[in-house]
Amino acid sequence: MAGVAAAALLAPLVTAVPASTDETASRSLQGAYERAAERYEVPRSVLLGVSYLQSRWDGHAGAASVSGGYGPMHLTDLRTALAESGEHHHGGAEDPRGDTARPLDVAALSQTARAHESREAGRVPERLRTLPEAAELTGIAAERLREDPAANIAGGAALLAQAQRELGLPASEDPADWFGAVAAYSGADDETTAAVYAGDVFDVIRNGAARTTDSGQRVTLNAHEKVEPEVRQVRKLGLKKGERNPNLECPRSISCTWMPAPYEEWTNPDGSTDYGNHDKGDRPRTQDVDYIIVHDTEATWDTTLDLVQDPTYVSWHYSLRSSDGHVAQHLNLKDVGWHAGNWFVNAKSVGLEHEGFLVDPDAWYTEAMYRTSSRLVRHLARTYDIPLDRQHVLGHDNVPGTVPATIPGMHTDPGPYWDWAHYFRLLGAPFHREGSWRGADMVTILPDYDAHRPVYTRCDDSGDPCAPHGSAAVRLHTAPDPDAPLVKDIGLRPDGDPSTTGVNDTGARATTGQQYALAGRDGDWTAIWYLGQKAWFHNPAEERTAVPARGWVVTPEDGEDSIPVYGRAYPEAGAYPEDVPVQAVVPHPYELKAGQEYVAGLRTKGEYYYAVEFDPSGHQVVRGEETYYQIQFGHRVAFVKASDVDVRRAR
Repeated sequence: MAGVAAAALLAPLVTAVPASTDETASRSLQGAYERAAERYEVPRSVLLGVSYLQSRWDGHAGAASVSGGYGPMHLTDLRTALAESGEHHHGGAEDPRGDTARPLDVAALSQTARAHESREAGRVPERLRTLPEAAELTGIAAERLREDPAANIAGGAALLAQAQRELGLPASEDPADWFGAVAAYSGADDETTAAVYAGDVFDVIRNGAARTTDSGQRVTLNAHEKVEPEVRQVRKLGLKKGERNPNLECPRSISCTWMPAPYEEWTNPDGSTDYGNHDKGDRPRTQDVDYIIVHDTEATWDTTLDLVQDPTYVSWHYSLRSSDGHVAQHLNLKDVGWHAGNWFVNAKSVGLEHEGFLVDPDAWYTEAMYRTSSRLVRHLARTYDIPLDRQHVLGHDNVPGTVPATIPGMHTDPGPYWDWAHYFRLLGAPFHREGSWRGADMVTILPDYDAHRPVYTRCDDSGDPCAPHGSAAVRLHTAPDPDAPLVKDIGLRPDGDPSTTGVNDTGARATTGQQYALAGRDGDWTAIWYLGQKAWFHNPAEERTAVPARGWVVTPEDGEDSIPVYGRAYPEAGAYPEDVPVQAVVPHPYELKAGQEYVAGLRTKGEYYYAVEFDPSGHQVVRGEETYYQIQFGHRVAFVKASDVDVRRAR
């Protein structure tokens, strides 16, 4: 099984680089890898490959990852990381199911989450305690291992060398002889996860990589195209094997386990019956799957798994672990999870929860998780014919509220620190320039994630700015001036107050990969149509935050001053059978006005999945004749009736 899993990983995810070194680049960090490799007799390519998969060689200024990993080698010390961190919960009081026909008790869900978190105290698995071991092996103080990149690299090299010794293998100069040690470095407790991790590292080694790190230093790993690792070494680790569960719907190129969410009925204290934590379905036979929703967990891995296995909580299809990219599947893909806060989207989506914290910019995601997630999404996109674009691969923060009352409570993850550009490069669908600025009608938001660092606030209760960090989002103003007010979101703030720089405030934010109709240009500033108004962002020629794009746009039908927009694409009243309550098609408080244009994506007929009882025999899919276009209206998508708009091809 380990050999099969590892062999399946050899589809490249890193662009090959020439076998040469940039002599003009800074050699300080590169030299640290060379010195550590020589000191601990680990092949330099192996050390660089492991480090790339963990951190892409970034040091993150000594901050811990989501799973308590420090430095370029992601040496883990979760207990210290938890002690240093504050509260991680982000704003939002949404009903994750998002169906007014069967609303959930949001307060009860919050109590359930807090109860599970309190039970986690003190549970730190061995894979999240590698930094103390590195300190013992090297004699380097733990604090220095956390804060000094060169020391951290030495610690990682010492762990790899120790793993090689424990396998009874010599300190070979051939990277192919280190597959078992690399697998051990993952900290996985099963053979498949360890083999998948090591296979990913060797994928990097075979293809090479080069990038400038967050400290401004250039690091290069030359391609070793012919390396053929000894994949059978993983069997010497003595890890549990286990058979692949037949319920799994994961590609074999990732490590995946079946950990089902319970479908159970129970009696409440008042004698009423209830059920959770998802609905049975028969997709795609009964409904198309049109969306993949990217979430972060706002909890550690163990708490996440506890919650999804609680019948009184909510559910999603997959959870992804940060430390090594391991995946747990919880629902059959045919079934409907309660995760996005919008029942129309839930009924037509797959939900992926990534271990992470939106309000902690320094709690970084590992490359291992990004890569695993991208493989899973590519598999899902092929399975359901889902386009790989930002109208179909949505963040939870891009899902619209169902009706005006739900807009303020919608969740905001994965937030501005999720690297959408890198994610889509791994998906094989990178964002790029289409055409020229001359005569352009559309833009794709595309800042340089590492260099683009807008100031956010309210990551905690201190009132201080959040830690400086790369961001995928640009900020939107009412005029081409950095001192101009931010644009307003009357759905979030019906009183008319302007948006803020709060990390959870999506009212004046456009994010990488999202496409908007161009509304104007003024020097270094570009305007887009956004929530019924003209919104400006800084887009200087020397440091572009957007590029020209092509596609389809909608505008109000000729003769209409404005048209409504909606948060769900439900059928017209006449489409409902007598035994299914009519679901109102309620407009949002925004208007799409004459002269404005918005980029169109999905075209769909109105649809509603009626599922409010435990017995799935009574579930029905209601389809109407009313047709909708999904549009990029603000930070979140929205829907307009096809009968209300004209559609044209934009340059």
